[in-house]
Amino acid sequence: MYVAAMHWTPPEERRALGQARRKQVGRQQHSELKPKARRSSPIELLARSMRGRVSSFIKLKFELMAQSPFGYFRGAAPVMAADLAILPSTGIVSQLCGDAHVRNLGAYAAPDGRLVFDINDFDETIRGPFEWDLKRMAASIMLAGRASGHKDAAARQAVEKCIGRYCGLMRTFAAMPALEVARFQVHRLGGVQPVHEALVKAERAIPQHTLEQLTEPTSAKPGAPRRFKEAKPSLTRVTGAQAAAVLASLAPYRQMLEPQRQHLLSFYRPVDVAFKVVGTGSVGLRDYCVYFEGNGPGDALFLQIKEEPASAYTAYLPDAHPAAHNGQRVAEGQRAMQMQSDPFLGWTHIGARQYLVRQLNDHKGSVELEDLAGGALEAYAEVCGELLARGHARSSDPLVLAGYLGSGDTFSEALGKFGALYADQTEKDWQELRRSRKVGKKV
Repeated sequence: MYVAAMHWTPPEERRALGQARRKQVGRQQHSELKPKARRSSPIELLARSMRGRVSSFIKLKFELMAQSPFGYFRGAAPVMAADLAILPSTGIVSQLCGDAHVRNLGAYAAPDGRLVFDINDFDETIRGPFEWDLKRMAASIMLAGRASGHKDAAARQAVEKCIGRYCGLMRTFAAMPALEVARFQVHRLGGVQPVHEALVKAERAIPQHTLEQLTEPTSAKPGAPRRFKEAKPSLTRVTGAQAAAVLASLAPYRQMLEPQRQHLLSFYRPVDVAFKVVGTGSVGLRDYCVYFEGNGPGDALFLQIKEEPASAYTAYLPDAHPAAHNGQRVAEGQRAMQMQSDPFLGWTHIGARQYLVRQLNDHKGSVELEDLAGGALEAYAEVCGELLARGHARSSDPLVLAGYLGSGDTFSEALGKFGALYADQTEKDWQELRRSRKVGKKV
């Protein structure tokens, strides 16, 4: 049973409600992992998650996952969802990022043009037990630490710093006016080297750069119109009926935008359409890019129209109902957790398939694993904890969460142990995937 949304309740009662949840799941219990209780193998879960995807890209997805344990982890959210569902749950519900890991935070342009750094991938977002996000982040920090040359003791310390910062900030939020929590800014981000690097990348990722990177002139004549340049399999032009269907999806998308966004979009005309392969977990889903031109060839806008199936967590949440529209689920989950979101964020459909719409590469920059060498891992882990705390505080109740977490290190130490155990299990699962490919098993 989960803590439901409630009418106004005195603060002391809400804190007590969180404390009472410790009887349901003690904080030290979060160190547990039960791989022997799995109901399906990781290979079966991954194969199931690929149903309905573009079959010609399935091989590519598994090739990307087979490259490294962290690469496997990025594509294995369905496996971790099943593993988390086996474990006892606090029932304290928040909006989950759903795929909280070190590379799913990044820099992007806010509606006012300023660069911000926040959680920035919400394909798996759903309302569920708050600790699921933290456990996925903990495992990712361990794996990222190993990939960037850290010993396990240092990586585990970084996990504990991440969760400790989450707990400390949640206690701060519990003592703040609710409006101030909603407005809270994390000010020290630019001083953390991996974040600084991502912000520098984002500053360079202007629409003109994307225009030169993704498109080419149709002829050698000066001022010739541009179109997407093909770089198969990652980028392929789409024409004919398929392109017409993609462009037709802009009509329902336009209708759901706020009037001021509709007005801004009216200054742009679509020029070309392409199919783009993105990420690891999303490989095989239908992902289209539309190139728009506004006030001349130098005024480019790129929208991404990305297929969104159900969240990997849906089947494991008894109180969750399948979203009426999964693009809307992602957009609303993103707005719930982010301080500022893409002004063109929205949703649409193409036939029976549901899509998220957002800007492509507009001042975006991400953190690479090699950026986390040395002391950068611990500093960045604290940022991850702070941003998850802010996202959960915005979409849940900081008093309930603070009541559960308490004032000591019990919870952060338990998550440190869990992160190490799950990183070990991920490496075993990765090896199983590599063996299954070598012996030719169908995945």
